[in-house]
Amino acid sequence: MSAARRPAARGPKSAIPQISWRSPQPAPLVLVSGPEEVCAERAIAGVRDVLRAADPSLEVSDVRADDYAPGTLLSLTSPSLFGEPRLIRVSGVEKCSDAFLTEALGYLEAPQEGATVILRHTGATVRGKKLLDAVRSGRGGGIEVSCPAVKRDSDRFDFAADEFRSAQKRIAPTALRVLVSAFADDLTELAAACQQLISDVPGDITDQVVERYYGGRVETSAFVVADTAIAGRYGDALVALRHALASGADPVPLVAAIASKLRTMARVAGHREPSSALAARLGLKDWQVDRARRDLSGWNETTLGMAIQAAARADSEVKGASRDPVFAVERLVTVIATRSPFGR
Repeated sequence: MSAARRPAARGPKSAIPQISWRSPQPAPLVLVSGPEEVCAERAIAGVRDVLRAADPSLEVSDVRADDYAPGTLLSLTSPSLFGEPRLIRVSGVEKCSDAFLTEALGYLEAPQEGATVILRHTGATVRGKKLLDAVRSGRGGGIEVSCPAVKRDSDRFDFAADEFRSAQKRIAPTALRVLVSAFADDLTELAAACQQLISDVPGDITDQVVERYYGGRVETSAFVVADTAIAGRYGDALVALRHALASGADPVPLVAAIASKLRTMARVAGHREPSSALAARLGLKDWQVDRARRDLSGWNETTLGMAIQAAARADSEVKGASRDPVFAVERLVTVIATRSPFGR
């Protein structure tokens, strides 16, 4: 059974309906739980689209549970003068304030007619557990959309296959495998790649189409090398690098892929504003900001600066400043993966 079609995992002692993120539906209260952000975004957008199709006058409001002004929930859910339906999307419930927690628990006792409240909880912390338990017990007339992490290769393959199946689009099995391997470390990027092919390609999606869009094995290997090195997995990074080189990868795009990720990390580092706001200001996508923030785990200003300098040196060397471009890439990967000067 595919990841998308597998029944959603129930929360502890859950007494409310469990709904697939691929086919969400409105309810007075919708709990969107789990860490897989792309699935959560689809679910939340799906609820909005259903409500807006039923009534284009839908009022949509966003609330942050961690930066909550008392009285906001009641104010936004209360009927307006003309009685338009209301959708309130609450993010950050896993780090909610005491004020939000108290008011949300109170709201469950008397949900407002015509209002749909979406609670987004990533599961990253146990904060808000009392609220989740109350929702899952049936208080508030809620439903749950579970978005568990997609970690296994088989689940990523099923996810991508369902993307094309849902769009009634055919993709060759070999092309699907290449596409999944190209984005093996980020489901959001994989989803975006699937949607781009679905929207851009009029006919069936072949191996040639995937290679034309995503660079084939060389570019795929470049980002695998970059991801494993930045994550500090030195052994895996060297294995990935040697596999890429043995497969015919050019050192230039390998270094370019690594340098690109390091530059994005540097641009994002130190900023605490929401991903959407930072992405808009920097000219990035939300998922790029989120990915860079994950990549920054374990890095500091000193090690990141050292890695960027090493990437600049490697870029010059692979473009002609060195007689041994392969060694230049190996040295760069070593510096990044170990986060220390070469040879130390």
